[in-house]
Amino acid sequence: MNADIFDSVRRIGRLGTLALAGALALAAAPWAASAQDAKPLRIGVLTDMSSLYADVTGKGSVLAAQMAVEDFNAAGGKLKVEVIGADHQNKADIAAATARRWIDQDGVDVIVDVPNSAVALAVGNIVRDKNKVMLASGPSSSDLTGKACSPNTIHWTYDTYALATGAATAVVQSGGKTWFTLTADYAFGHAMEQDVKNVVARNGGQVIGSVRAPLNTPDFSSYILQAQTSQAQVIGLINAGGDTITSIKQAVEFGVPQGGQRLVATVLYVTDVHSLGLDVAKGLQFTEAFYWDLNDETRAWTKRFAPRNEGRYPSALHAGAYASVLHYLRAVEAAGGSADGAEVVARMKALPTDDPLFGKGSIRVDGRKVHPMYLFQVKMPAESRYPWDYYHVLRTIPAEQVWRPLNEGGCPLVKS
Repeated sequence: MNADIFDSVRRIGRLGTLALAGALALAAAPWAASAQDAKPLRIGVLTDMSSLYADVTGKGSVLAAQMAVEDFNAAGGKLKVEVIGADHQNKADIAAATARRWIDQDGVDVIVDVPNSAVALAVGNIVRDKNKVMLASGPSSSDLTGKACSPNTIHWTYDTYALATGAATAVVQSGGKTWFTLTADYAFGHAMEQDVKNVVARNGGQVIGSVRAPLNTPDFSSYILQAQTSQAQVIGLINAGGDTITSIKQAVEFGVPQGGQRLVATVLYVTDVHSLGLDVAKGLQFTEAFYWDLNDETRAWTKRFAPRNEGRYPSALHAGAYASVLHYLRAVEAAGGSADGAEVVARMKALPTDDPLFGKGSIRVDGRKVHPMYLFQVKMPAESRYPWDYYHVLRTIPAEQVWRPLNEGGCPLVKS
């Protein structure tokens, strides 16, 4: 996929489904004629092509899914696969309508990415009703493996519980005892806010105030002033993507760090740091599941990804889209090409996971993909040695410490 195809995605994303040029017709000459004539497996990347999450998901997630298909095929996979994509515009009704059309009319078998937790919760219900598969690599609400868990959903990259556990624990234990939270006012923000409160209290701290801001807010000044006047030691930014970038920039302009209050980004992506610049983002601590410069395998994959993504390096959500699709394809093949969504998800849970971006792992009965997380700190400008060299790894958080215990989520699949 080249830049011209990405330009097409950008132009037509709002209009609905985009069948990517070439669509990965993977039938090789030695295959049996029956395999070549079979209905292709269709992967629908339902994402944000045009708004605040476009950099961390969007066309990069479409590319990541395509790369997963290419790598599966290169390793000897024998599935005929097509990848399509669409812009959900961060609206649950548009996402739900697209999901229904994809499944009922376009033969889509699996819906991938789905950033925005409210969107993912809506699409998850449709996928379950129609017995397809949702690979939730983009949203973060821990409800997806809690009260809203489904036998048809895998939650891959991260969740609010893990993000809160990593960052809030470290900050409270280092002296940040009083918190004020600035929260995105939708499903992700509500879930994260509660998780942060629980983690802060568990470690002996207290959330002394909070304010909620609408999604895609252009002006955070009134919210930042409330946080400043609270005199909390820590201001927790419970938002993501463009909202995180805007709120950090404006907090720095208002002198929050200079006044002695600590800014903590509960969700931060490498693309956010790139947009902010190290002069603004320096010193921020946060929890994340992936960084392109972790090891030789992540660097090698990024070297393939970035030139096809207009030079932009992958976010953790791009990594999650790639890894979840790769594991899904292996499970479909192991299940004999089954179109039964619940059966394929059960096979995904039974198979150990192994990919170059997250390493070895597993998937729990509640649909939670389990792997280590990392506590990162953004480098000072003088410490950055090459392009996109932005993070220090402060510590690796073992999987058994960072994910919510199975018996605490309220998932009906666990009870059964």
